[in-house]
Amino acid sequence: MVPARNGSAIPVVGFLICAAFIYLSIRDLWLNHKWRAEIGFVKRNGTQFVVEGKALYVNGWNSYWFMDHAVNEHSRYLVSEMLQTGAKMGLTVCRTWAFNDGGYNALQISPGRFDERVFKALDHVIAEARKHDVRLLLCLVNNLQAYGGKSQYVQWAWQEGVGLSSSNDSFFFDPSIRKYFKNYLTTLLTRKNSVTGIEYRNDPTIFAWELINEPRCSSDVSGDTLQDWIDEMTSFIKSIDDKHLLTVGLEGFYGPNSPKRLTVNPEQWPSELGTDFVRNSNSSNIDFASVHIYPDHWFHDQTFEDKLKFVVKWMQSHIEDGMKELEKPVLFTEFGLSNLNKDYEPSQRERFYRTIFDVVYKSAKRRKAGAGTLVWQLFMEGMEGFNDEFGIVPHEQDPVYRLMVEQSCRLGRVSGRREEHKLRKLCGHRR
Repeated sequence: MVPARNGSAIPVVGFLICAAFIYLSIRDLWLNHKWRAEIGFVKRNGTQFVVEGKALYVNGWNSYWFMDHAVNEHSRYLVSEMLQTGAKMGLTVCRTWAFNDGGYNALQISPGRFDERVFKALDHVIAEARKHDVRLLLCLVNNLQAYGGKSQYVQWAWQEGVGLSSSNDSFFFDPSIRKYFKNYLTTLLTRKNSVTGIEYRNDPTIFAWELINEPRCSSDVSGDTLQDWIDEMTSFIKSIDDKHLLTVGLEGFYGPNSPKRLTVNPEQWPSELGTDFVRNSNSSNIDFASVHIYPDHWFHDQTFEDKLKFVVKWMQSHIEDGMKELEKPVLFTEFGLSNLNKDYEPSQRERFYRTIFDVVYKSAKRRKAGAGTLVWQLFMEGMEGFNDEFGIVPHEQDPVYRLMVEQSCRLGRVSGRREEHKLRKLCGHRR
């Protein structure tokens, strides 16, 4: 009797296993379809971003720390809290790092070797962003040393005995390092998200890719080395992913052959960094231009009023370039006012932000190339170790918080998106 009961149970167990397999397969297909179908990709129409035929003007922020905090269970909740807060403010895009090369919590441990635990953290970040209706501008490598950057690639090549030079700028011209970076790009772009089941290159949650944060190649002032690298890498990315927008990640300085180096650059030194805003942004595979705004770091001994005048001139110049030279949107992807200035007062930050927001709002009303801004940076309470002189913890009673909400509503009204549920709820009492 006992053997008979066990024998009859075998088909039942087999049936249940088969049913479970079918259920999980159908669920994965349904989730895949659900995540694909709910939002469209951001596209470019001339000097404007568009989503499903409507203009999109960006009001967003930087939280570079997302992936790093999503690695560990005890800090992962901060990513969700930050995204929830941003969504509550009507913010549409967050810029964050999709790299960590070498060191603690490295995504890429060594060339071509990745930590699956950290990749799952990035999967989580993307899935959480989608849950909160926030898109991500994902940066692919750092010109600076933080989180590895180009210096880590140079060190890897040097350690393996294939590096041409110990100069950090060899990142841009060393064939071995170019191969390292392309391998990383391939792995990242074709990554299948462990939460959503969608490959990164097919996920509209990703607003765009940013090639490199604040590139500089001072060893070749002509700019030819950096331009060659931009052309090669952007072509490579587009060969794998032709659905997402792509930008360089520039600070916005004008190069040695631009007349604006004398009239718009903050001082002489920016024209000697091997970059040029118009030339670099004009690359055929670049969809929009990126600019940063940091008069605190670019000038010495300027008054606050002088900084405000510079900001307006700086922004208007780049918007003009977007209209006349590039015919592409211009996104101001970082800006901030330092609280370490000797004459700093909290009210100055509000005026600084308002000045920047007003330039973009006026550009949007006139259908010009000013496509939006991303504040540097927002973080949550208790994260003081990740703060810098520009960081802000958003609180509803803070004037900057209210100013950012106001900008969300203004841009939503201009784009015709104010009637969308999130903005209607946020902006219903505002004119």
